[in-house]
Amino acid sequence: MKKVIVKCRVRDRDRLEKRLEDVGLEFSPVYWQHDRVFVPRGYKGRSNYPRLIMRTEMHAIDEAPAYLLSLRRHIEDSGIDIIEDTKIVDYEGMVNTILQLGFKQFGEVSRRRQEITISENTMLYLDTLDDTNTIYAKIEAVLGERDPVDKSKLELINTLRSFGETDVVESTYFEL
Repeated sequence: MKKVIVKCRVRDRDRLEKRLEDVGLEFSPVYWQHDRVFVPRGYKGRSNYPRLIMRTEMHAIDEAPAYLLSLRRHIEDSGIDIIEDTKIVDYEGMVNTILQLGFKQFGEVSRRRQEITISENTMLYLDTLDDTNTIYAKIEAVLGERDPVDKSKLELINTLRSFGETDVVESTYFEL
């Protein structure tokens, strides 16, 4: 799946939530995610190298966690992200497989997340990083075959601006 992703640092969460409520949008309940990021040996930031992310997701303390393996590639030349997600049953077994394939753990990120569906192909996430308590708004749009990347990215930036958010961040969470 091809996506365009834009995120920004949120300075005033209450103001953002109020602006979203004013247009009839409301965040989902909070859930927790923990990502372990794996990269191939020789990985260089800002390159087209793939990353594998093992995600643990918990929606309620009385439910079993869900595990997901996400293959991600950011294609610098085009500005798109290629993302393929697969549900995993055996977390530790998959981590061992990733390591045997020559990947190494590069970082970890824990966050509390809420989400809003903006449209059929666009999601807005509000992420609070556990280590820093920093809040980010992340907006993602799934691209069709003919959707122009630059126009789609500008639309996402303008959507964030319409909610008063302008502090765009290019780095991934584990790079911050």
